[in-house]
Amino acid sequence: MKFDDILTEVNGFGRFQLRTILLMLAARMTLPCHYLLNNFIAAVPSHHCDITSLDYGGVLSNLSHEERLIVSIPVQEDGTLSSCQMFAEPQYHLLINSSYTTDLPTVPCQNGWMYDNTTSKSTLATEWDLVCGKRGLNKASATIFFLGVMFGATVFGYLSDRFGRKKALLVSYVTTTVFGFTSAFSSNFVMFAAMRFFTGLGLSGIGLITVALRIEWVDIKHRNAVGNLVGMDWSICAALLPVVAYFVDDWRYLVATVTSPLCLGIICWWWLPESARWLTSNGKAESAHFYLTKCAKVNGREKFMADLKPEALSKEIPVENENRKYSYLDLVRTPRMRRLALLTGIVWFAVACTYYGISLNIGGFGVNIYLTQFIYGAIEVPAKVLVFFSFDKIGRRLTQAGTLVLTGLCILCNMFIPQDKGPFQMAVGALGKMFAEVAYTGAFLYTTELYPTVMRQNGMGFCYFLAQNGVAVSPIISLLEEVWGHLPSTIFTLLAFAAGLSTLLLGETRNIHLPETIEDVEQTRRSSISTPEEKSQL
Repeated sequence: MKFDDILTEVNGFGRFQLRTILLMLAARMTLPCHYLLNNFIAAVPSHHCDITSLDYGGVLSNLSHEERLIVSIPVQEDGTLSSCQMFAEPQYHLLINSSYTTDLPTVPCQNGWMYDNTTSKSTLATEWDLVCGKRGLNKASATIFFLGVMFGATVFGYLSDRFGRKKALLVSYVTTTVFGFTSAFSSNFVMFAAMRFFTGLGLSGIGLITVALRIEWVDIKHRNAVGNLVGMDWSICAALLPVVAYFVDDWRYLVATVTSPLCLGIICWWWLPESARWLTSNGKAESAHFYLTKCAKVNGREKFMADLKPEALSKEIPVENENRKYSYLDLVRTPRMRRLALLTGIVWFAVACTYYGISLNIGGFGVNIYLTQFIYGAIEVPAKVLVFFSFDKIGRRLTQAGTLVLTGLCILCNMFIPQDKGPFQMAVGALGKMFAEVAYTGAFLYTTELYPTVMRQNGMGFCYFLAQNGVAVSPIISLLEEVWGHLPSTIFTLLAFAAGLSTLLLGETRNIHLPETIEDVEQTRRSSISTPEEKSQL
């Protein structure tokens, strides 16, 4: 008897599973908010040199504020005031002829900057003057955060396979909460960057473990719904973030606000079950039986578990070696695991790289950042509905491969659309982003189903690590347009096609039992070439 058969007997998608999903919802709300937070807290508002303290012996005191700006700050070609330069001396002649600014001596801002606070009351840029020569630090804060996410994937992937899903999840909750709130009270940029690194590290664990925990508690029939439609919480919260940011316009309060749901998440953690699948695969039959009994009781299937003793559970469910401790090295020790790690690694790197490559290269909607972010979040909802139906009707492998190829085709088509056809470029680009979102969403469930239970989080951690490498490489690839305008699009297209072809070399996981041990993975090829009688015995 397979573990999935037992889950079916105790109702693999009953009140127990719904309660488990809801108990993790508060913590998952913070994921998209923190991932997209930099769009708001690191926004650079319009600014110019601060001239309020300039007097020049009282000469400027008789001028209005507008006149002082004219004689003190040069005007750029687009008619706006220079953001980083001011005149070395007041240019009074500009009051008469403001168009004559050629060869007038300028110097960098001497007394700080004045900021336009109509959009945001406070951001990182206004807090620590991260403008002009320091402007790059705003983007650096996002890079540092995603480095934390990248390393968190390897850390929590190992911890959750070594010590269990529930214990590792608590560590990720506490880590994110402590460093999330601490970052809101940072006294300087260096401290803030360090706190954001560890916040990203903790968030990575929340993302990985909550996905695994809910997938491992549902039966075969409902894995697609739980893996994709329940993942709609990301899209909904991503669309709600700009609403929150609009009303909470101080960056410190905004960071604290999006972190606060974790306090409820920590409280809910006490009622979360450990993964009975992980317990069984690690030889902890007594504990697995305890949680399965709780599941059966909540779902009204107590009779089945009354007849199934812990001893029988350990005999019926194969355990590779209950004393063995698994690590990332087990990804490459055996042939089929090496092949699986290589192919899934290619897919995850390319999926993340192309997704963020499209996001960075799609032009704006011509509206403010709040409405833009709302549209980007809302457009992911139909993508998740699409992947749900496609996974069920077409299958995991063909959906994953097809959406990656379609993503590449959209990028390729955009290369041949003339620059003056902006609306067409936008439409094709948005379509490409939707396919990329389908591929990204589907990769979580598909990869979870491919890796065995004893190595599932190590495998996911490895894939997520490579995905964050793809995120980091994406803006670097975009800079190659200086070499040739279509070079970034060409690279993103080739990556999408390569990932699509790699996916076709993976197995199909629709309506099959999840592998429990490494031996299950290694027997996949042998079972595929065995006789029907032999297959029936597997």
